[in-house]
Formats: sequence, structure tokens, C-alpha cells
Amino acid sequence: MSENFYITTTLPYVNAAPHLGFAWEILTADIIARDRRARGQKVVFNTGTDEHGQKIWEKARERGMTPQQHVDEMSQNFRDLRELLDISYTNFIRTTDAHHMAAAQEMWRRCAQRGDIYKKKYAVKYCVGCELAKTESELVDGRCPLHPDRELEVREEDNYFFRFSRYQQPLLDFYASHPDFVIGEGKQSEIVAFVKNGLQDFSISRVATAMPWGIPVPDDDTQVMYVWFDALTNYIATLGWPEETSDWDAWWPGVQTCGKDNLRQQAATWQAMLMSAGLPNSQHILVNGFISVDGQKMSKSLGNVIAPGQLVDRYGREATRLILAGLPVWSGDVDITWARLDEWYTAHLVNGLGNLASRLAKLASTCDDWQSWRAPEARSSELLAALEKFDTSGGLQTIIDRVSRCDAMLSEKKPWLINDNREKVQVLSTIGDVFLQAVADLSIYMPEASECLLAHFTAPAITPLTPMFPRLAKH
Repeated sequence: MSENFYITTTLPYVNAAPHLGFAWEILTADIIARDRRARGQKVVFNTGTDEHGQKIWEKARERGMTPQQHVDEMSQNFRDLRELLDISYTNFIRTTDAHHMAAAQEMWRRCAQRGDIYKKKYAVKYCVGCELAKTESELVDGRCPLHPDRELEVREEDNYFFRFSRYQQPLLDFYASHPDFVIGEGKQSEIVAFVKNGLQDFSISRVATAMPWGIPVPDDDTQVMYVWFDALTNYIATLGWPEETSDWDAWWPGVQTCGKDNLRQQAATWQAMLMSAGLPNSQHILVNGFISVDGQKMSKSLGNVIAPGQLVDRYGREATRLILAGLPVWSGDVDITWARLDEWYTAHLVNGLGNLASRLAKLASTCDDWQSWRAPEARSSELLAALEKFDTSGGLQTIIDRVSRCDAMLSEKKPWLINDNREKVQVLSTIGDVFLQAVADLSIYMPEASECLLAHFTAPAITPLTPMFPRLAKH
């Protein structure tokens, strides 16, 4: 196992407040980062905000602000996730940071030196919502399926292009030699099929007079970089690249998380850029599905948006972490409702972990000559095996199963009916070993709750425990 571990989220676009999908992504990266620290690795955990492009420029003009004023305000919403969800990121990079912009320009120069950037007239159908050019095969009824309410723009101008087509075979060879490069239900096969179908060179600049909010193209201030070419470089810029004095290569390659709508950019575009610049490819791309609400995509116009802060207000921060971690988004799309979230919270926290902790604390408090329980020396092998594959929801399920096992042992042994104190202590100790292993395993999911429970149950005398997870009022 390497001494260093690097994980990064995608950089969310700051045209809106953080949504539940990104909250899931950054929490999942946090769980993985905490797991790696617990294994003894040094960890860099990167996140940040993507702040250039036409949507930002348009929104700033609409608000009567400069683009920089707008992104300064919006970026703070994403910084606030650290406190809201107890996220342990080490790096927060903004694509308007001076170092990032210099790194993006250096990436451009290296790709140009390789002969992979050229200029030509550009006419294409463009979705501003995605900040991506769209081929006819990607459209549904002539519209982008992800932004069907937005008209596609037809653009024609002189732009710089990246020679993406050159990297079809190198990418296929890379995927073949790294069969677990993309982790996520069927996503490696999906990106292989996409690349096999043929790669088209794509525009990587805009004319500055038409859309000035971007990083200037090196040696041509009449053009600004395409937002994706700019933003992707953040994954190494945050490590200090390209400064020769930095130790960025001690951390790269790293693990990247993204939603399924980012598969093409992260697993193909970014990898081709790295190849062009003569840099190592990413280690893994972890791809998750979408979170919808009652069968519909979250939308302000539909009034069905669930914000991370709303979950914290209803369930508390620690419970929100566990609820989000319990969503099996690695397996595909997940549909939620408040009723389903309430049901999960009640089943696994109120009636599950919380009720079990209260019962054990009350039973232990009635014992004479109590023998202190000891915290486990390590996390369980089942949890470690799941997290080795970055399966955070599967890892949580091993903890839920352990809690259920404790409940079954209580029902079978019925220690409240045992009159002999020594026998009762022995039975509770057997159950306690299983329970404390579950609590120790929870440290990467619910760090505060885990620490509190471990302290309570390893004290010289165990006292009754106030319920940790209150029952819900009707929503």
C-alpha cells in the first residue's frame, strides 16, 4: 500500500447552490478519505468550484454583477459543506485561482507542443447547460436530454481544437490494461463503447469578444479556453503542478469521483489530455448515478429540490451523513422521497443503532461488578474489504448487519431475565464485542457519534444513555 493517497471530487459548477447529488459525492469522497487515513496513509482530499464559462457570464450579467463577484459569492456555498456535513477535505481549489489558471495555460502549451491543438472554423450545436458541443446522436427530438428546456445554440467561429481523435487507440489500450479503471455499474463498458465508436476533435476555445469569461489562451488573447479544458487541469494544479519545486507527483495519479454525466469528460477527455501532456493517467474514476425525487429530476420549477441543509435540519448532521451514505448510488440512479428518507432514519437509527445503544446501556447500568468493555483494536475485515473496492454503501451495510445481529442476540439471550450477575455480565460482554465493533466501524461514517458511543461504553461504569436519534415529527 502506498504511503500517499489522493482523492478528488469533480468541481461543481457555481451556477446554483449545492444539490443533493454533489452532497452525496463529496460525502462519499470524505468517507473514503477517512478510511485511508485510518489505514495509516497520508491523504490529500481535493474539492473546489468550477467558475468559468458562458452560464456564469450570463448569470452574473443577469444579476448586475461582475463574473468574479458572482463566483466569489457562489463558491462560498460549497465551502460551507465542510461544516454542514463535517467534510474533511484538505484542498479547496477554485478555477479562478491564479495558480490554477497558470497550470491550465501550461497544460495547453504542452498539448500544443505535442501537435494536438490546431485552429479551424467551428460550426456546431452547443448546449449551454452542459457547456458541451452535442452530436446528433446525443440529442433527443433535437434537444439535449439533460437540458430539454434550453434551445441549442448553433455556433460558427474560428476556434482552437484538441486532437481528441488521435487518442482513440491509446485510450482503448489503456482501458484494456486497466479493466477496473472506471468503477460504477457498467461504466467501464460504457466508456469503452463510446471511444470505440470513434472520437471527434472538439473545440477548446471561444472568441473572447463573444464570451470573455475564461482563461486566456496562451499567446492569443483574442480567445479564451473552453471551460472543460480549463477545469479538468485542477486535479493536478491543486497538487502544485507544474511547479518543479512541488511534490505533486508524490500524490498523482489519484482517485476521482464524478456523476455519470461526467463519465465522458473524466474517463476519456481528461485521460487524453494527460496522455497528450505526457503525464500519468488517473488511478480510478468512481462514477455514480443520479438522485431523483419521486421519479423526477430535482428542479426548482417543479418545487421538488431537496437541499443538503434541509436534511441536516430534519435529521441532524451525523444522521444525514449516514442516510446519504446508505443511498446505493454506486449501483445506479436512486429515487428518494421524504417518506423514504424518514423510513430509513427510523429503521436504522431510531429503532436500529439508537435503540440498541439505549438498551445495552440500560442493561449494563444494572450490573454489579461491571467489567469495562474495550474498544476494538481494528475495524472489521468485512468493512475493510468493501472499502478496498471503494464500496461505501456496501461497507455501511456490513455495519447495519452487525447491529441487526446484536438485536438478534439480545432477543435470543434475554439478559434482562438473567438473575445471576456474573452470567448477565458475560452475556452482555459477548453482545458488546459485536456492538462495539459496529461502533468502531462507524467512525468513518459518523465520526462524532462513533466517538461518543465508544467513550460511553468503555467507561468504568456505564450509565443509561439519552436517545441519540429522536423520533421524527410528521413532515
